[in-house]
Amino acid sequence: MSLAYAVTDSRIMITRCLRRSRRDPEAFFTALMLPIMLMLLFVYVFGGELKDSGSYVDYVVPGLIVLCAGFGAGTTAVALAADLAGGIVDRFRSMPIRASSILLGQVAASLTRNLLATALVIGVGLGIGWRPTTSVWRWVGAVAMIVLFILALSWLAAAVGLLAGGPEAANSFTFVLMFLPYVSTAFVPTRTMPAALRGFAENQPFTPIIETMRALWMGHTSTGASLGHEAWIAGVWGVGILALSWAGAAWLFRRRFAA
Repeated sequence: MSLAYAVTDSRIMITRCLRRSRRDPEAFFTALMLPIMLMLLFVYVFGGELKDSGSYVDYVVPGLIVLCAGFGAGTTAVALAADLAGGIVDRFRSMPIRASSILLGQVAASLTRNLLATALVIGVGLGIGWRPTTSVWRWVGAVAMIVLFILALSWLAAAVGLLAGGPEAANSFTFVLMFLPYVSTAFVPTRTMPAALRGFAENQPFTPIIETMRALWMGHTSTGASLGHEAWIAGVWGVGILALSWAGAAWLFRRRFAA
């Protein structure tokens, strides 16, 4: 019975968070439309100068997906911080529900929103000329990498939301996550960057994740490394961030609401 109660509590919290997203259309549509507008901007305004080889849209789609996931995770941090500041979490904890379902609802809603935004980015990319040359199994691998990355960022956002003093402080997290993809291989190869910046871009978590998706979809990376090399590094980053963020968010939640 306890498992059934846990599933029910989690389902209720997930439904609440999704309905909350629907009732905040400004933030919801911004999260959906921002990566699409950036794609059109980069492809049609900057693409002629920025393309490395072939069509620039083939290069830029993976970077826009991680940018979209970063913005969506930032939204999750703000939503959780707003719940904490508004006192609704205290009311939930006074009810006979599992405390873990409160965080799980935010993370599951974040995953749903980000997967929807990712599907839109992929759909628009296909509509304007993105042509992945890959197999079904490589598509499965790319989707698995996206899900792992979104889950890792969502749990990281939950930890930030618990740490932040309010929605305004949590909102700054959005800008950090949106800035990091620009200093990666999302939009240009690292060899075009100054040496000091190149070292950071090549060794931050976004780059191997982007390169893994690029290799799975297009058959090559912009760094010259193999798919196996990039996928191994991306997996370590993704699992490491997920594990640390999940443990940190759970510890912060217990510490903040300890009796």
